[in-house]
Amino acid sequence: MVDVVRESAQAGRVVFFEESARDGAQAKTLMSAAFRVRLAREQGAVFGADGPRHVVFAAGFPSVCAQEFEATRQVALEAQGAVSPAAICRGTVSDVRLALSAVRGAAHARVMVIVAASEATARALVHSDARSALAGGLEVVKEAVDRADGIAVDVCLVDAPRADLALVAEYAGAMTAQGAGTIVLADTVGDLLPGPTRTLFAQVAAGAGPEAVLVSHLHNDLGLGLANTLAALESGVRVAAGSWLGMAERSGMVATEQLLFLLAHDPAKAAQVLGPDCEPWWTAPDLTRLPGIARMVSAETGVPLTVTTPIVGTGVATISTGTPFTHPQTFQPYDPQYHLGLTPTVVLTHLASGRVVRAVAARLGHDLDPDRTRTALAWVKDRAYRLGQAVVADADFAAYLDGLTTAPAPAAAPVS
Repeated sequence: MVDVVRESAQAGRVVFFEESARDGAQAKTLMSAAFRVRLAREQGAVFGADGPRHVVFAAGFPSVCAQEFEATRQVALEAQGAVSPAAICRGTVSDVRLALSAVRGAAHARVMVIVAASEATARALVHSDARSALAGGLEVVKEAVDRADGIAVDVCLVDAPRADLALVAEYAGAMTAQGAGTIVLADTVGDLLPGPTRTLFAQVAAGAGPEAVLVSHLHNDLGLGLANTLAALESGVRVAAGSWLGMAERSGMVATEQLLFLLAHDPAKAAQVLGPDCEPWWTAPDLTRLPGIARMVSAETGVPLTVTTPIVGTGVATISTGTPFTHPQTFQPYDPQYHLGLTPTVVLTHLASGRVVRAVAARLGHDLDPDRTRTALAWVKDRAYRLGQAVVADADFAAYLDGLTTAPAPAAAPVS
């Protein structure tokens, strides 16, 4: 069976290793099996028929409990064809067998085996030194590949940045030679900077050999998840882990919607990251699907979309002040309506100008003359400061306008 993820990465296409259902659970969220299926299908649909070549969907960790096994299996069977479904497992033969059984029979199925790479994680996870942990991991990978029967086997090297990079490269190459599809380098504690990220992936790639397909898995504890993932992509990585809304343990990881939008909305920006001759997509992603998926994930998990959430937040496509209202293209980095399908909305706040007040009033069915515009503008500012709230709700403004427009027009000021 063709490993479509390796094929895509080696052709220079970008693949997303989606961690919302798995690593997102460590953000204290729990997605139902039905929702995982729905999310996988929706994310795959962003890439049309090429969903399996652009999205690995980590469906779950089957050894957690029977319910998690069943959720993983449901995703594998019901979302196959939309994504490449994956089960995650520890580096033990029993875990591998369970993970393989969870996805067996699904098209483009994968398992990811977690192996400790640093001295600290080797001691914590398997009570040995790093070389022994990696050697044991290689034996488990051999077992997994022998039992896979068409299922791709990936390996996640935990805490790779703090490990001996020569040792990591040696075993990344050996695991690839044994049949591993991809090698995930995980910044488990999330303390990398962009420069060291480039060094990590460049050194491991050079030592592991040209057949190794590396994957970035970078956390956001220092707010650098996106920057570090871009650094990995700049170094040649083409498979990047992320999660919707950045959900993952502690402070999360790079947000899927941010990374996808950045790489897809502007070919010039993509070329700056991926190189001037990049062709990142088999099928160009439909970015208008991103806001709806983000709202769906937020509703399921309780992770809020805020005014300042990039790409999918409540502040996107909103205007509240005068100059951006009259010259919107001058004051935004992209067109939300063109790229995301979001219709611009004028929001009434204490920063409103007369133009903004007239526009909101018109939306509410009122045509204000200049005198009533000045009166309404004064009311808006007074109300905002009295209540200590920037936004004046449409319903409140509509009620005020009903009274204003039925009252006699203000007398014109006398001419001196």
